[in-house]
Amino acid sequence: MEGSKMHGSNRLFDDFARLMTDAAGAAQGVRREAETVFKAQVERLIRDMDIASREELDVLRDLVSALRTQNDTLAARVTALEAKLGADAQAGASEAV
Repeated sequence: MEGSKMHGSNRLFDDFARLMTDAAGAAQGVRREAETVFKAQVERLIRDMDIASREELDVLRDLVSALRTQNDTLAARVTALEAKLGADAQAGASEAV
C-alpha cells in the first residue's frame, strides 16, 4: 500500500509540475503579447507626434554643415570685394585730387 501512495504522490507532483510549466509558458506568452502591444502604442504615439527620425536628423545636420561652409565662403568673398571696392574708391579719390 505504501508503494501505491508513493506512486500516487509522484503522479500528483508530476501533474503539479506540468501545470506549473504550462502556467509559466502562458505567463511568458502574455508578457510577450503585452510587450508587443506596448511597443506598437509607443511607435504610434511617436508617429502621431511627428518626431523626426535619426536619418532625417542626420540629413538635416549635413545640410546645415554644407550651408555653413557656403555662408563662410560667401562672407569671405564679400569682404574681399568690399576691400577691393574700398581700394578702388581710394585710388579714384586720389586721382581726382
